[in-house]
Amino acid sequence: MEFNLLILIIVLALLFDYINGFHDAANSIATIVATKVLTPFQAVVWAAFFNFLAYWVFGFGVADTVAKTANTSSINLTVILSGLIAAIIWNLITWWKGIPSSSSHTLIGGFAGAAIAHGFRDVTDPEHAGFKIVNWLKAAKEGELLPSGVMMVIIFIIFAPLIGMIISYFISLWMIYSSKKKVLPKVVTVFLMILVIWFLNSVLKFEIDTKDARFQSKFLSIIAFPANIKWLLVGFVFFSLAIFNLFFSSFSTAKAEAVLKKMQLLSSAAFSLGHGGNDSQKVMGIIAAAVAVYIKTNPHVNMSTGWLDLNVILPSEKDGIKIDGSIPAWIPLTCYTVIALGTLSGGWKIVKTMGSKITKVTAFEGVVAESAGALTLFMTEHFKIPVSTTHTITGSIIGVGITKRVSAVRWGVTVNLIWAWVLTIPISGILAALIYSILRFII
Repeated sequence: MEFNLLILIIVLALLFDYINGFHDAANSIATIVATKVLTPFQAVVWAAFFNFLAYWVFGFGVADTVAKTANTSSINLTVILSGLIAAIIWNLITWWKGIPSSSSHTLIGGFAGAAIAHGFRDVTDPEHAGFKIVNWLKAAKEGELLPSGVMMVIIFIIFAPLIGMIISYFISLWMIYSSKKKVLPKVVTVFLMILVIWFLNSVLKFEIDTKDARFQSKFLSIIAFPANIKWLLVGFVFFSLAIFNLFFSSFSTAKAEAVLKKMQLLSSAAFSLGHGGNDSQKVMGIIAAAVAVYIKTNPHVNMSTGWLDLNVILPSEKDGIKIDGSIPAWIPLTCYTVIALGTLSGGWKIVKTMGSKITKVTAFEGVVAESAGALTLFMTEHFKIPVSTTHTITGSIIGVGITKRVSAVRWGVTVNLIWAWVLTIPISGILAALIYSILRFII
C-alpha cells in the first residue's frame, strides 16, 4: 500500500511539473510574443528547449530546500500527497482564470499546510508538533550566505520581484544612457566590463575534483562545472548588453530595433534556462521528500532494485561532517523533460496578462525584462532559494515600465497580481490541510 502511494505521489509530482510548464510558459515567452520576434508556437518550442537544457546547467540546491520544507522524520506520505493535490488544484484554477500566480509558492504552501495539519492532529513529539513540523528558518551553514526555510521563501515573495525590478530599472537607464552620442557612456560601459571580468575571475572555480569533472579535458571540465556555468551565463547576459551598448549610439532607430529583437532570443533563452532550473528542482525536492519518508517507515528496503531506481539520499550532516546527497539521474531528467513538454502546451491566457496588460512591451523592454529576470533567477538559485519565476518577470517588466514614466505601468492590474501572490501560500496551505483531513481517514 505505501509503495503504491509513493508511486502515486511521483506520478502526481510529474503531473504538477507538466502543469507548471504550461502555467508558467507565459513567463518566458510573453515579451518575445508581444514584440512579435517569434510566433507563439515558435516561442514555446524555444522556451521548452531551454527548459530542458537546464538539466545540464543547474545543481540540486533548490530541490534540497523544498525537500526539507517540513521535517521528513515527522510526516507521512499522506501529507505530501495532500500538498500535491492542493497545488495542482490551485494551479489549474489560476490558469483557468488567467492569473499569473506562483507555481513554486503553491507547491510549498500546499506541502507546509498539509504538514501543519498533520502536526496538530497526529504528531505527539513536542519538538515537531503543530507549527514546529515546518522548517521555518534555519541558520546559514558554513559556506552559505543566507539562511534557509519557508520564511526565506515568503520573504522572497517581496524580494524576487523587487530585485528583478531594480535590476531591470538600472539596465534600462544604462541602455538609455548608452544611446547618447557621447564618449562618457562608452567609458562607463568599458569600466563595468572590466569590473565584471574581475568578479567572474573571483567566483569561477578553476580546480575541479576528479569526481565532479564531466570531461577529461580540464578546460571543458571548468566550463561544464554547474556552478561555473551559472556564472558564465551571468557573464554572457551582461556582455551581450555591454557590447550592444558600445555601439548603440551609432545605430539608427530601425537598426537598434532589429538588433534588440535578435537579442531577445538570447535573453528569452536565458530566462527559460532559469525557469527550468528553478521550477523543475521543486518537483525533484517533493519526490526526494517522499522517498525519504518511505524509507523512514521501511528502513531496510532496497530502493535500487527492479525497474524503478529510487535510491534518493538527502544531504545531511552528522557529527559536524557533511554527507552529500544523491539522486538517480532519471528523476531530474524526467522532471526537466516534463516541464519542457508542459511549456510546449502553452498557456495563452497568462501570456496576454504578462505581455500586454502590465505595460506596453517593445523589443527594448523585452530584452531588459528578460535579462533582469534571468539574472535574478541565476542569483536566487545560487543561494538555493525557491522563488517564483512569475513574480520575477513581473517585477522586471514593471521596472522597465517605470523608466518611461510611472503611469506607463497599469497599477490596477499589478495590484490584482500582488493579491494573487499574497494569497497563494495561505490558500494552498488551507486547501492542503482540508484535503489532508479527508485523506487521513481514507488512506
